[in-house]
Amino acid sequence: MAYHPILWTFRRCPYAIRARLALASSRVTVELREILLRDKPEAFLQTSPSGTVPTLQLPDKVIDESLEIMVWALQQNDPQRLLDMPQEGWGLITVNDGPFKAALDHTKYTTRHPDLDPKEERRKAARYLLSLDERLVGQAWLFGDRPTLADLALLPFVRQFAHIDRAWFDAQEWQSLTAWLDQFLDSEVFLLVMRRYATWSEDDAPNWFNG
Repeated sequence: MAYHPILWTFRRCPYAIRARLALASSRVTVELREILLRDKPEAFLQTSPSGTVPTLQLPDKVIDESLEIMVWALQQNDPQRLLDMPQEGWGLITVNDGPFKAALDHTKYTTRHPDLDPKEERRKAARYLLSLDERLVGQAWLFGDRPTLADLALLPFVRQFAHIDRAWFDAQEWQSLTAWLDQFLDSEVFLLVMRRYATWSEDDAPNWFNG
């Protein structure tokens, strides 16, 4: 039997969502193992150096950074040319994964950050989203008429932020950003990567995942 990579994942985690998006685009078949973050199985903890999802288990190594998983998958097969992206796209991902993700967490998990003003943290996140909206005016994707790695890397986090208070989000003056997000939420690939799987158990048959 051919070996297939194993993807340890958690359905709602934005890092895991973007890894699954890239894997779906690449059409690389993986065994998907859905876990609960509050009850991580020992087999996962023995595999992942960081104990975080997503983790991709390969025959010769383990990748436990979502962006690295995305790049690995698309290096195997990239029919949409997602890696064909201007250098500026890497800068967008860096800001998304750094200052924006911090402001998102400070807005969403207020009880964890009692020393911070959640309204100010939301304003910080909004400034970044407004910059994305300006980029998206007149085009469907961040760099034109087709998606790139940056779109797939950012969209799960914008979705997470929007769902903190969707009514507030929809009331903001970022129509292009909202259209970008909604086309993603309505896409077949999003429905595919958000399919529900039972929590992994050693006794269950494998769940095979590909695009």
